[in-house]
Amino acid sequence: MSQLAFVRDLYRHMQWADAEIWRALAAKPEVLSDPQLLDLVRHIHSVQRSFLLMWTNTPLDQKDIDGQREPDVLRERARSYYAEADAFLTRVEPEMLSEIVVMPWLQHFAERLGRPLQAPTLADTLLQLPAHSTYHRGQANLRLRELGGEPPLVDYIAWVWFGRPEPHW
Repeated sequence: MSQLAFVRDLYRHMQWADAEIWRALAAKPEVLSDPQLLDLVRHIHSVQRSFLLMWTNTPLDQKDIDGQREPDVLRERARSYYAEADAFLTRVEPEMLSEIVVMPWLQHFAERLGRPLQAPTLADTLLQLPAHSTYHRGQANLRLRELGGEPPLVDYIAWVWFGRPEPHW
């Protein structure tokens, strides 16, 4: 499997896993009034959108990205993100993977960490986003369980076991 084919698989899994989380939230809608859970879900999707805007050299309006807090709006923005991400991924050529990506927030993190940071490549950021989403989906699942919900099994290997299903938003 080529590097790009693997990346596309990671994004197909990420979409399926996000949809599974939203299905679990819909099964227990009262959990969406929990600010901690809602912030986790909002963070997952705002970072996804931010990376896509960064990759496509589109200005980031952080207020617009972070401002969506209504569950129905968040869910729809998450769902619609994947068509845009897929369109971008189909345009990525292997030679583009080594290109440096300008991250608008890199200097902020350098100052916060008190050290210079290296600019990542497109390949680095294409891997970072599914890893970041997985990390926070785990937190969302934990919070969902704490609130009495049933967290879905969203591991990559589970997606493979299930036959790499399409997402059910």
